[in-house]
Amino acid sequence: MASQTQQANTGLSRGALSTFGIVVMVLAAASPLIGLTGAMPLAMITGNGNAAPAAYVLVGIILLVFGVGFVALSRHVTNAGALYAYVGRGLGLPMGIGAAGVAWWAYTTIQVAVYAFFGVVASGTLAAYTGITLPWYVLSIALIILVQVFGYLHIEIGARVLLIIMALEWGIMIILGLVILFTGGADQGFGTDQVWAPAAVFSAGLPVALIWGFASMFGFESSAIYAEEAKDPRKSVARAVVISVVAITVFFAFTGWMAIVGYGPADAVNQAIAALEGGDPAQYIFQLGDGYLGSWAPVMMSLFVITSMFGCVLAFHNGIARYQYRLGRDGVLPAALARTRANGAPAVSSVVQCVTALIFIVIGVVVGADPVVILFTWGGGIAVVGIIGLYILTAISGIVFFRKNPQLNNNIWTTLLVPIVGLALLLIAEYLIVTQFSLLVGTDQGTAYLIAGTCVLAFLVGLVLFVARKRSLSPDALADLETELT
Repeated sequence: MASQTQQANTGLSRGALSTFGIVVMVLAAASPLIGLTGAMPLAMITGNGNAAPAAYVLVGIILLVFGVGFVALSRHVTNAGALYAYVGRGLGLPMGIGAAGVAWWAYTTIQVAVYAFFGVVASGTLAAYTGITLPWYVLSIALIILVQVFGYLHIEIGARVLLIIMALEWGIMIILGLVILFTGGADQGFGTDQVWAPAAVFSAGLPVALIWGFASMFGFESSAIYAEEAKDPRKSVARAVVISVVAITVFFAFTGWMAIVGYGPADAVNQAIAALEGGDPAQYIFQLGDGYLGSWAPVMMSLFVITSMFGCVLAFHNGIARYQYRLGRDGVLPAALARTRANGAPAVSSVVQCVTALIFIVIGVVVGADPVVILFTWGGGIAVVGIIGLYILTAISGIVFFRKNPQLNNNIWTTLLVPIVGLALLLIAEYLIVTQFSLLVGTDQGTAYLIAGTCVLAFLVGLVLFVARKRSLSPDALADLETELT
């Protein structure tokens, strides 16, 4: 029996994305230039100083260990519900829909954070090169409109645009890193004792550095969102996870380290502080480009940071729209969200997602929230707490799922032992981040807990939605929903 919520116009574009296309989407969501120009300086200032690149490596290792169980589970769940479906597969439908609430909130807050950061950087760039001064929020709203246009297009068109953007931004940073490497940087040495030594890495500021590390690197799990549109979903998601995590980790470790060598280990943190105090953290990287590549580099970097932020918000837009689409198709949210265009784009969900982002930006403007200190910092922090929480639930779900289905458990390493290690690492990371959250958001501990606690509220909202919707569904429709989840 077909679900009562399904209609002829609720299908995504099957077979539209290869493994490479999914990797492009994931790497665009990671948006390394945002991480280097926004998150890395903050990780150094508020975190563990010159050892911030090592914190990114720790995050990469944690994600790879978690990814073992994630990949194993991905072979048995192939729908656009992503972590919603992954959690529900092992822990049941109510937990899955609660997880969907957290996913929606986390992806929305990180997207709002990037919209705000875009407004600041784009406004400064526009003023510097044209003399035209516009409020940051004007440019943020313009970006939301542009994202909406691409949200209506075929997913493959967006992937091609993101590929071009990604190649440019990754290319210029790798070139900068290589130039610094082969020229010796500021002649202060490579600072290995300050960047990679355990005493420096595991200092008091590590939890905050981990926050920015996760904020810069998560998005690899979004590979599961595109499973329904993948040419070979059971293999594509697994490959995309491994390739994405390794590529992002190596990129941040190398370029973050070379930036420190470029300024000199003795001066790097002070340069990051100066850039932040100047109102534009991106100058931390732009000045390096000017010094090592020439005056053309900051201009190009400014452009690539702007385009990378477009790529980032477009990737997260695609992810949120597909979560909403899936929940609409499953009957948890209004069925209208499951309507797609002839090209397979989730049109209604796309519009709703952009309107939601616009509302948050407007609220930020009305209350006078600083776009970097509040919207970018708080949004990124909330997203990290939420996404790591989802990783934890997914890890537990995978372990439970394979225990319930022993006939599928043909490798105890990938379905039990390594996932348990990954779960333990994630729990430790989440504990450190939540207990030190006040250092990130700049509030007292009680307020910091309330901010981080919005992720718990999002989970409860998901549960309430499920309970409310469950009452209106017939037994057959509810059974269909259980089946659709898997």
